[in-house]
Amino acid sequence: MTGPRIDLLFLLNQSAHAFAAQVGEALADLELSVREYCVLMKAAEGEYTQNAVAEMAMLDKTTMVTTLDNLERRGLAERRVSSTDRRARIVALTPAGAKALEEASKAYNATVAQALEGLAPSEGEAFIEALQHLVDGPWATPSHTMTLRRRAPASAR
Repeated sequence: MTGPRIDLLFLLNQSAHAFAAQVGEALADLELSVREYCVLMKAAEGEYTQNAVAEMAMLDKTTMVTTLDNLERRGLAERRVSSTDRRARIVALTPAGAKALEEASKAYNATVAQALEGLAPSEGEAFIEALQHLVDGPWATPSHTMTLRRRAPASAR
């Protein structure tokens, strides 16, 4: 029996881990975590509830609450009453949060450029396009809702 021709799981895991570490390092100077940056970025896209931002950022509810509490404590975001549903609370950036997002986006974009600089421009575009296709298609299920099987079921042992 031969092993897989390509260890795609390793390649994706290693690249995701390495890139997240690079982004984390770039954002550390701005005193933002990758998770906080993601929440600010998603909240800036429109008037979204806390649950909607959590889903867009692929965060579970507990992690979202903790992250949002930290952003509020630092004056970067706040929960506001929705303009369309007084029962709902939306996540909004404060002026300081908008400024932090702008600076963090510069650092993030520079990190993306650095990560792709080893590829020809057409290769980088094809890489991003292929990942987007996979995430929009067969890998569209949010990671925090998928069940990962860590061991074989009892019936298979």
